[in-house]
Formats: sequence, C-alpha cells, structure tokens
Amino acid sequence: TLRKPISVDLPSTIKEVAKAGYKQVEPYGFPSPQAVTMIKRARENGMQVHSSHFDWNAVLHPKRKGVPSFKKILELAKELELSHLVVPYLAETDRGNIDGYKKVAELLNQAAEKAADAKIQLAYHNHAFEFQPMEDGKTGYDVFIENFSTKMAFELDVFWVKLGGVDPVTMIKKLKGRVSQLHLKDLKKNTKVPHFGKVTPDTFDEIGDGMIKMEPIMKVAQQSGVVHCHVEQDQSPAPLKSIRKSLNYLKSV
Repeated sequence: TLRKPISVDLPSTIKEVAKAGYKQVEPYGFPSPQAVTMIKRARENGMQVHSSHFDWNAVLHPKRKGVPSFKKILELAKELELSHLVVPYLAETDRGNIDGYKKVAELLNQAAEKAADAKIQLAYHNHAFEFQPMEDGKTGYDVFIENFSTKMAFELDVFWVKLGGVDPVTMIKKLKGRVSQLHLKDLKKNTKVPHFGKVTPDTFDEIGDGMIKMEPIMKVAQQSGVVHCHVEQDQSPAPLKSIRKSLNYLKSV
C-alpha cells in the first residue's frame, strides 16, 4: 500500500501509519535492509509486527544469483521475533500449468517444515491468477488446497479472490483452520468478475466504498481461526488518506 511514500520518507510514513490508528503492520521485501528497518521503525512507533512478505525465490529458486538463503531468512526472522513469513507472488514461469503448481506446492511444503522447526508459520498469498481454470477446469488454487501440508497456510487476499470469481466468505469457510491471515481491500463497484487480465489502478478501492462486503468476511474469519488481518490497497493516489478511510470503516463494522 505504502511503497511510494516509504521510498520517499520511510520514518515519517511509518509514523503516519501509527497516527492513523493501526496497531500492527506487515512489511514486504524481507530480508532486505529496508524491510528490517520497517520492522524496527514500526515497533519504535508502538505497532506490532508478526509477519512479513519475503523473497519467494529463496524457496523456489535458491540457486539463482543474489537470492538469499532460506536458512538465513529464517534465522533473521527468528531474531526479529516474526511468527509468520508469506510467499507474496509467483512468476509466470512457475505457474504455466498444473504440474508447475504441483512443483511449487512441493517446494513450499518443504520450506514450511523448516519454518515450523523455527516456530514460524509459512503461508501463501494469492492473486487472481490462481483461480483461472487450466487443464480439465482445475485451478492452481485447487492444487494448493489439495497439496499443501498441514504446516503450510494460506494468507487470503479477499480482493484477488473476488476478482478471480470466487466468494471470499465461501473460500474462508472451505479453508477453515488453514487461513492464518487475511488481506482486506475493496474492489471497485461494477467490476466484472472473474477477471484475469491487467488490473487498472482505479480497480482498487477504499474498504467500504467497493463491492466486497467486509462484515461477513470478518465474522467468518473469527470463526475460522484467522490470526491477523491487514488492510491493503495496491494502488491509490493518496495512500495514507486511503488507509485512514479504510480503517475507520472497519472500526464501524
């Protein structure tokens, strides 16, 4: 949500997030120096940090030049007292067919075992492409649901689930006990779903202004064992204003 303001002035941006009323945040790009700084600054400003998105190549392509080792990622995460690490994305080359998704699931399960040994929960954050039908109508998300081990969790992004043509409440119920965290963000009203192509910036909306009903999502999340929820808005002309508006709406429900 705050990539641009953080790139301009990280300390001031973190302070503004705390002033807006947020009690916890989820950084991205771990284990980069910037991600570590975000974690430390957030805590200095009274916010909790339990989870971070990290460089997924450490698990899927560990031999690539410049990719940090997953072992070192776990060591640093443990040192910084993180309890969750999240795979934030899949490159197109890793998700070209069902077999590709199966290979990803296998590698993530192996990493989840190592993370569990360090008392860290590994999870996968979805976009819309995982819900696009492939061979015999099967989707990548179907593969993950069938193949993820009990130690591999889901971080469900309700915006992308909806854009993929699936009801977030139904999916949370289906994955009861397996969704560790949610990303909460809204989808512009009258957006046609499913949609698997390019997403324009105005497709993202402040929570409460779009077409996703958050109250039933929050209710079923509590019933299904979800631990943390994070407000997100990938694109906004005024991100700090957007996160304040979204939080105010969530407080009202």
